[in-house]
Amino acid sequence: MNSLKNPLRSISSQFGPFSFYREALAIALPVMMQQFIMSMVSLIDNFMVAGLGDISMAAVNVANQINFVYIIIINTVCQAGGIYIAQFKGAENPDGMKHAYRFKILFSISASILYFTLCKTIPDRLIGIMVTNNAARDEIITIGSSYLRLVSWTFFPMAISASIGTSFREIARPKIPLIISAAATVVNTIGNWILIYGNLGAPRLEVYGAAYATIIARIFEVLVFIGYASFSKAPFFVGIINIFNIQKRLIVEIFLKSTMIFASELSWVSSETIMTAMYNRRGGAEVVAGMAAGWTIANIFFLIFGGIWTASSILVGGSLGAGKLDEARQRARWLKSGSVAIGFIVAIPGVLLAAFLIPLVFSNLTAAARGISIGLVIVVLIYLPLWGLLNVQFAVSRAGGDTAMGMYADVSVNTLLFVPGSIILSLATSIAPVPMYAILKLTDVPKYFIARYFLAKERWVKNLAVRHKA
Repeated sequence: MNSLKNPLRSISSQFGPFSFYREALAIALPVMMQQFIMSMVSLIDNFMVAGLGDISMAAVNVANQINFVYIIIINTVCQAGGIYIAQFKGAENPDGMKHAYRFKILFSISASILYFTLCKTIPDRLIGIMVTNNAARDEIITIGSSYLRLVSWTFFPMAISASIGTSFREIARPKIPLIISAAATVVNTIGNWILIYGNLGAPRLEVYGAAYATIIARIFEVLVFIGYASFSKAPFFVGIINIFNIQKRLIVEIFLKSTMIFASELSWVSSETIMTAMYNRRGGAEVVAGMAAGWTIANIFFLIFGGIWTASSILVGGSLGAGKLDEARQRARWLKSGSVAIGFIVAIPGVLLAAFLIPLVFSNLTAAARGISIGLVIVVLIYLPLWGLLNVQFAVSRAGGDTAMGMYADVSVNTLLFVPGSIILSLATSIAPVPMYAILKLTDVPKYFIARYFLAKERWVKNLAVRHKA
């Protein structure tokens, strides 16, 4: 009897009290709702574009895969600055928050200029890389490159919106970006309905209408973000006149942290891009469209990761910034257990939801494309508990400024296992895209053990704010 009680007691000790998870959910739910809304935007976009056929659907989604690299870069910049905003919030240091926000703005705008230049000058080459040997390659490149040129104008408002929106989350005000994103979603959806199919007397612009609707929505979003941050006197916000009033030592410190986050994220997104290019070689537009439709549905379930990241940053980072190191350790343990539980809770009904949504939303796609979509979503849901745990491990580490852990885990596994595996499975076998993806994602298991090893060293248990007192 005692042998039964001890494991049960050990398991229960890994979970925190209900009050802790209630606090975590209060932070996470608005973030998850915001991401859900953004997923709905993607779903609505793809639903409307899917009505134009497999090739148009494939072209837009390949272009968005290119843009995904840009989003990763912006997220990296915001994560690096967010480490310090959360800790400065815990230390009640508004000047520190302002300097971290300046870092976000300056570096995200710089990245936008570089990426904008690439997408405006060589979009056909970027699209071409993603559809090598695809049967519909020429048609996809023609439509996709024109769409990419247009949608690249959204990079600048996106950079500013991301910098402000993530900063509101890090000071525990996640409802603000939720409300603003919801409003931008309405603008985007109405714009799609009018411009893609030419409703209300507007010209029928098809995929280009989707690009124009996105541009309008992003401009609306950034104007509201700037107006609200200024009017509400957000503690991190500074106007354009004072944006260059930087504290060099802190900016350099954040930049060094960001380089390791960037190495981690670049390794991940590069490996995912290589894998996508490999499975896009199989078949024609139905493969590209089917996988893209599957990812659209999968993104609905990925909303838990944004909540996990934000809750970990605030709850662990805030405790570290306030000098409560033991509390931070305890909260990290509770978050890890909770993330696995939420992964199972979301995954089980997710299979039924996917089986209902894909035939309904993507009825205009071919049966082959829909079959690929359903298979991909099932694989994603199987991995969801593991990915939830990995997200907490990475988030906790970065909350304390240990950005090296994620770099070691991602770069080593992706370089030695994931990318070689992608190439081997693509060139040496005839395995279909969905099973290929399922096999390759087994490489996330060694990532977990590497992250666990480095977390145990507690290099993340560090008060960063104390070194930059006002």
